[in-house]
Amino acid sequence: MRLLLIFSMAFLTLLFVNFSTKFIEPKVSATFSIVAFDPEANEAGVAVQSKFPNVRPIVPWAKANVGAIATQSFANVGYGPVGLALLEHGATAEQALQILLQNDPQREIRQVGIVDFKGNSASWTGKDCFDWAGGIVGYGAEKKYGGKGQIIVGKYYAVQGNILVDQRTVEAMAKTFEETKGTLADRLVAALVAGGKAGGDKRGEQSAALLVVKKGAGYDSTMDNYIDISIYDHPKPLEELQRLYQLHKLYFFKSDPKNLVKIDEKICRELQQIMKDRGFYDGPVNGIFDEKTKKALQDFMGWENYDVRIRNDDLIDIEVLQDIRKNYEIWKSQRDARKKK
Repeated sequence: MRLLLIFSMAFLTLLFVNFSTKFIEPKVSATFSIVAFDPEANEAGVAVQSKFPNVRPIVPWAKANVGAIATQSFANVGYGPVGLALLEHGATAEQALQILLQNDPQREIRQVGIVDFKGNSASWTGKDCFDWAGGIVGYGAEKKYGGKGQIIVGKYYAVQGNILVDQRTVEAMAKTFEETKGTLADRLVAALVAGGKAGGDKRGEQSAALLVVKKGAGYDSTMDNYIDISIYDHPKPLEELQRLYQLHKLYFFKSDPKNLVKIDEKICRELQQIMKDRGFYDGPVNGIFDEKTKKALQDFMGWENYDVRIRNDDLIDIEVLQDIRKNYEIWKSQRDARKKK
């Protein structure tokens, strides 16, 4: 088994060297990112913002039960798939990073963050990355800061950035990630937003991305990309990322039991009227949540893309109800405007 692992590592190293020789350098991008692992939820992810269009296919890489990688500055995209393959074959975050760097003649213009599914994290900032550039790995009292030309290792997350206003960006990201409550995605988004508020890129904003993986947690339990959001080009990509993340939670996350409310007579009448106006219900508006009303509600929720929150009882998610109300008001305004023409 040990011999097989050695041969596998050697093959991946040769693959990476071959990939690097063919690699075409992109333009430099002012970027800050965080890679992290949640051992309780068994999730790994990356959040990134950059003064570069369409950062999603370049910087963030992740694979369920393996790890997550951010490759930036003059990014070598080969660090993503090859780094994940190294992790999958038994390398730690630090070992994978060392292999990637030692076989890259342009390592001094790279910046990389890696976390594996055992919670090991590592970050690298090359000596020739544009200032301000550096990183932080966690956690708590074990937190380590790193400037140019050194690999730093820690636990559970790694924050890194280049062409930043100053180091307060990565400091704010690390602090916010550690102190924020909620899911891994909640903490990644909060950390990224905090980094932007603390200074962020010297050259401004342009694109952002959020990628979180968990085995079988994607849509219909057939995919591992639990969350995959990309902002290609936007004047305020961090605000847009927050907005899209809330939309993603509404349409792709199952209901939190705390958000479920009983469909009483008042709510039932309201839903019956909405569905009647929208053409999904032809029964009486009487506040009785019978099988006809339930079937109409299930069909209506499917039509409106609340697939994962459709229920077979007399409860409804308050977040869904609020969104139904909001969209109904928009629909009525558009209907009334058409009537006036």
